[in-house]
Amino acid sequence: METTFYSLATKASFNKALNHFFSVNDVVEEAEGGRNFADVVNIMLSEGDLMVDQVLPMVGAILRDKYQYTYDSYNVPVTMNDFSKMIEETSKWTALDIVIVYFNVNGEPILINPKNAAHWERVREIVRDQLMVIYTKKKKEANPKVENEAINAVEEMIAGKDVFINKEFIDETVAVKEVKKPTPSAVAAAGKKNMTPKYAVTVTNELFHNGNVEAWKRIIESFKVSHPDLDVLIFHEGEKINDINSLFKWGKVKHGDPIFFQVVGENIRDVSKLQKYLFEGASPRFEQFLKIAVGKVLNLF
Repeated sequence: METTFYSLATKASFNKALNHFFSVNDVVEEAEGGRNFADVVNIMLSEGDLMVDQVLPMVGAILRDKYQYTYDSYNVPVTMNDFSKMIEETSKWTALDIVIVYFNVNGEPILINPKNAAHWERVREIVRDQLMVIYTKKKKEANPKVENEAINAVEEMIAGKDVFINKEFIDETVAVKEVKKPTPSAVAAAGKKNMTPKYAVTVTNELFHNGNVEAWKRIIESFKVSHPDLDVLIFHEGEKINDINSLFKWGKVKHGDPIFFQVVGENIRDVSKLQKYLFEGASPRFEQFLKIAVGKVLNLF
């Protein structure tokens, strides 16, 4: 018996699937209007209209199947944190649309429009040996040869090499937008709100118990003391968690469950470090964050 639709047998599952399809249609409408896929999806993530686990299905359905972007996946050859040349060069490639899917050290996919400085500011660093998939499409008429050359050029720039720019990368009828160097405040340009997307932290302890909760509280306290202009928002099962203590209910949050967080503020920074510490705090290694005298604050940031 065919079981393809069994996952839609409950009202909750059906509504979740339906909302995803509506979101896909919204992204397609924006893409049809000439907007970059990564720009659109990152704004929807920052505004809470999408969850991170919707990103890869959208990449497959829209970039691969619908629009048939040329793509290549490879492991990043070197750690890189200066993206000024990448932004400057790709911004000239007016004939091409480019989307990068970078998988960070926690395996989470991050969408990047390489022409958008705010996206690189969110990433802050791409790490050697992490997976990256580069998608390209010639806007007016598909040309796999040119698209593959563009992918190769991006990969060579990531490796720190000088690149030869094919004149077919450039549409002379399209004006090149002024390129601005990435700054911390550039994050605001990626969306209406100055906040990061929701980042997932997977629980690797047998349960997210009281010790994990206390570790998270101390990590976030350290972050907010070091960065008083920033706030950290916590989400679980689609709901905002106003009191982290509410996550401690024996068996409520189990091994393998994701907890999401966002950072909000003007000068967003140290997000990757915060994510690393929260991951540790949700693991069996949480006790390292509890070894501090009462009334003291961890010096993590």
